[in-house]
Amino acid sequence: MRYPEGGGLTAERRAFREGIRFQAGERFAAGEKTAVIAKDLRVSVRSVERWRRAWREGGVEALRSAGPANSPTITDAQFAALEEELGKGPSAQGFDDERWTLARVQTVICRRLQVSLSVPTVWRLLKRHGWSWQAPARRALERDEHAVELWKKEVWPRVKASRRRVGAGSSSRTKPDSP
Repeated sequence: MRYPEGGGLTAERRAFREGIRFQAGERFAAGEKTAVIAKDLRVSVRSVERWRRAWREGGVEALRSAGPANSPTITDAQFAALEEELGKGPSAQGFDDERWTLARVQTVICRRLQVSLSVPTVWRLLKRHGWSWQAPARRALERDEHAVELWKKEVWPRVKASRRRVGAGSSSRTKPDSP
């Protein structure tokens, strides 16, 4: 059961499922058959077989919940330190210009927090904490409007023009002029 915001099971649901596994563990100790346990607990036989194997190898503790699947990889204290580093700006981190990219944030996380995250994970982490991508509010001061207009009038029509020949075409690659 997945939820729209990317979570997994709620804590209550995880505890409920853990309780079912513990019940199965008690019944393993009593020597009951897998099919009977699966039917009574209303779970699949394969799940009960998997739980029985874990119970044999690690006892009741092996049936305990491992916690949420998407637990945060960075603590709140670590994220506060990351925000402080990001607040200093990209040039303070040794980058050439004043643009934060996900790859640059990933580099800062790796350098400062010694945590290796993928770029998509960095994006989810930032999004989870209320960060979003930003577009420039205005155009660059260096922009030459006259040159842009000239390019639009002269160069763009040539680039945009079709590359097809005018006239009759041919369906043959080997004899281009055949009808």
